Amino acid sequence: LSCRSGKLTPSQVAKNIIATLEDCDKSTPPLRAIVQWDREQIMLMAEASTARYRNKCTLSHLDGIPVCVKEEFKVVPYHHRVGTVYLGTEPETEDATVAKKLREAGAIIIGVSNMHELGTGTTGCNPNRYHKIPRNPYKPNHFTGGSSSGSAAAVAAGLCPVGIGTDGGGSVRIPASFCGVVGLKGTFGRISCHGSYPLSYSTVSAGPICTSVADAAIVYSILAEPDPLYPYGLKQPKATLSDMCAPDLKGLKLGVDWMFFKACDAEVLTICEKAVEYLKSLGASVVEVSLPEMEEVKIAHVICILSEMRDMLQPDFNKHFQEMNLETRATLALASQFTALDYITANRQRTRSMRFLREIFTTVNCIVTPAVASTAPRIHESDLLTGSNDTSFIVQSMRFMQLANLTGIPGLVVPVGYSTAGLPISLQVMGKWWDEAVLLRIGLKLEQFRNQTKKPSIYYDILA
Repeated sequence: LSCRSGKLTPSQVAKNIIATLEDCDKSTPPLRAIVQWDREQIMLMAEASTARYRNKCTLSHLDGIPVCVKEEFKVVPYHHRVGTVYLGTEPETEDATVAKKLREAGAIIIGVSNMHELGTGTTGCNPNRYHKIPRNPYKPNHFTGGSSSGSAAAVAAGLCPVGIGTDGGGSVRIPASFCGVVGLKGTFGRISCHGSYPLSYSTVSAGPICTSVADAAIVYSILAEPDPLYPYGLKQPKATLSDMCAPDLKGLKLGVDWMFFKACDAEVLTICEKAVEYLKSLGASVVEVSLPEMEEVKIAHVICILSEMRDMLQPDFNKHFQEMNLETRATLALASQFTALDYITANRQRTRSMRFLREIFTTVNCIVTPAVASTAPRIHESDLLTGSNDTSFIVQSMRFMQLANLTGIPGLVVPVGYSTAGLPISLQVMGKWWDEAVLLRIGLKLEQFRNQTKKPSIYYDILA
């Protein structure tokens, strides 16, 4: 808005961001949200946007808006390292589709964001020399969550209102939840993943991490579109934001499997139950549903994602095993144990689960769960040197995430409160395939449930 009035130009904002990027990695501990950036690149995009505002010919709602893109995507002229020390030895010469679309919309790409090495974990702990460990802006001695760790940290810390991530096992929704921001995993195929490192082709969806649901809706409406270079999304129906701003939630049925819902920490449960009550007060009705075979879903998802990653990373495993973080090696070694029969059985489970969901979505508009069963875990001294390998935490953090990754349905996480320690807690809403609009409609209302938003302890005001 201030750009339209001409009081504040994208160029001035860009200068503030550059000063902030210099500053936030000199702090103790360094934030490590953005791992590659270039002053000239940022200023070029900002100056072009400033000229468009001056001539009243802006390209979209994202014109002049600072955005970061997860290192899993190719972004010219940065290195496509995907969280490793051995990939992307040369600067990238071609943009991934999302980067291209952001440029066409006039956004200012401020750099590429940190990520868990090869997207293989949910903490964001990446001790290698190019990345280091991104800090949770709410509590710098806690993890951001992963694998889209830097995108969530950058948005929460105010470096940019929009970050792009990918989600194969909660990789957008977990860090968004831990960092107290909004995260949307689109329907499988909805947002093009062309130009991202194809770690797992059947479970990964791209999506925005944003400061608000309205921002997520804007970014979603710009990125959600068939891409001839990305076959999985070619047959998608048009992305709409229908009824998103309806005054209430009358007529919406929220499906809750209370047994499943309650499998989380007490503090998380208390706040998430209250948030569901709030949605009821706006006219939505809660329908008890049973999500069958969730234990099988959990195992099937792990088999699918790890088998596909292990297959994709065969050359890396052979050539660069010694250069990978210890945790990545352990994960890929585990993945080597799965057989073709395991993979086939897992995909039969996927078909069953999709059929169950099709049934459930004839009776409800969405399924509501907590986002993550716990809040962000502490960073220990040893994590900084050798990384973290807490399998039980990874399993726990993905509990409410895996259903959407296995079946391809969309999921939105919205912050709904804080633990007594001051760490963010979020609620998740999942919809039927291609129905992101209903998630955004519920998400807009859910934001009003938080009576106050606590400012993170690391926060930069780039408009100041």
